[in-house]
Amino acid sequence: MTSKGKAGILWLARDLRLSDNPALRAAIDDGPLLAVFVIDGQVERQGAASRWRLQRGLCSLDAELRRRTRGSGLLVLRGEAEQVLPDLVRLTGAKSVHQSDWPAPGMRDAQDRVRNALTPLGARLILHPGFLLTHPGNVRTAQGGVYRVYTPFARALRAVGVDRPAAAAPEAIVAFSKPPSGLALAELQLAPDMHGGAEVLERFALPAGEAAAFARLDEFLDHATSYDADRDRPDLDATSGLSEHLALGEISPRTVWAMARDRMEREASKADGIGKFLSELIWREFAWHLFIDFPQMDRSPWRSEWSAFPWRRSNTSLERWTRAETGIALVDAGMREMRVTGRMHNRVRMVVASYLTKHLLTDWRLGMSHFAESLTDWDPASNAMNWQWVAGCGPDASPFFRIFNPEKQATQYDPQGSYRRRWLAGWMGKPTDEAMAYFDSLPSSWQVSRDWRERGGLDEARKQALAAFEEFKEGAPRR
Repeated sequence: MTSKGKAGILWLARDLRLSDNPALRAAIDDGPLLAVFVIDGQVERQGAASRWRLQRGLCSLDAELRRRTRGSGLLVLRGEAEQVLPDLVRLTGAKSVHQSDWPAPGMRDAQDRVRNALTPLGARLILHPGFLLTHPGNVRTAQGGVYRVYTPFARALRAVGVDRPAAAAPEAIVAFSKPPSGLALAELQLAPDMHGGAEVLERFALPAGEAAAFARLDEFLDHATSYDADRDRPDLDATSGLSEHLALGEISPRTVWAMARDRMEREASKADGIGKFLSELIWREFAWHLFIDFPQMDRSPWRSEWSAFPWRRSNTSLERWTRAETGIALVDAGMREMRVTGRMHNRVRMVVASYLTKHLLTDWRLGMSHFAESLTDWDPASNAMNWQWVAGCGPDASPFFRIFNPEKQATQYDPQGSYRRRWLAGWMGKPTDEAMAYFDSLPSSWQVSRDWRERGGLDEARKQALAAFEEFKEGAPRR
């Protein structure tokens, strides 16, 4: 029995769901639930678009909690967790704080500070799995290290197996009766720096929350037969659309895995498509296992010799790239899609990143930072690893001399020009609503022409990139 007045404290991070949430179940077992989200320095330093999307996820979870507790929702507090959580422990007499582990480096540091702050109170922080398919310690090389190449990592993960999802969402929850006053979600502005961009994102946003995640997954699996063939086509709606939900933990990857495997076993015609989808889920896992092992991955090249590569820093070409005025149709279409929707098709992300780091020889960290500011599905591990992969300096990286040709990529993956026409005003016909929405999203200081114009120079830029690479190779230390 739980002592009167004690609470089960759930410290939410990237687990904005009720199903497959062992931390939630453990907190409920401790006593009346007190679910808290802390707006700390980490949150405030996130990119604007991801903070905007985070608020939508918090509102959705709050509504679900109110429904299942008959009126008691999410407690949102501002401050550092090592200050906020001990105060809640003193108030409630709780002996534990439960969290579904989000293994980002900043959160690891916060967890350590919370442990130190709770110990004098006789309380402890208990971490529960849920953000990954399995604990990183379960997938190691024969020498005990992290896998640096995707294919053997995927083989090892499949051999170990994915953790099974925990219990379904509880239908009724007893809530802590006298929580402290928190911030009102309806009045909260997590992304005031979005300005007019927030209104544009709202127009093109996907539904947020756990129920929307399950609905999206079901819909995707219904049409997954052609995923393997169509996933690289930005002109088609062939991808899962789950990236925002996974980034915020509105659905767990092991739930996605279990439901996809079940469908694949029941419907043989979907086996190839779903199998490829599962390999993409493993790629996400690969990124996180690497990030945990190398927490500097969002700041330093994985391959240390690439620290000496002569990347360009801020420059006019970077500014044109940022504002989607490069004059390269597929690149600018992708950058405008991201500005308007907070998302970008994965094939286009690779082309956009390759163009910046290779044709423009610009530091991958600048591109990564712009994506972090602009993506609603921002994920620190995937963002860092994918930028390093494209730039050629990361684990299992695409070699630097593999330079995507944006024009050939457009011909192959957007053969009718539908994607480019959708996002580029002034390209092949009357502007679409989506293309014009881009201009509604821009800061007043940006002077962007409403009539898109093509630029050349791809061949010359490619030659310059290869020459820079050859010069770098000659002077690079041998490993």
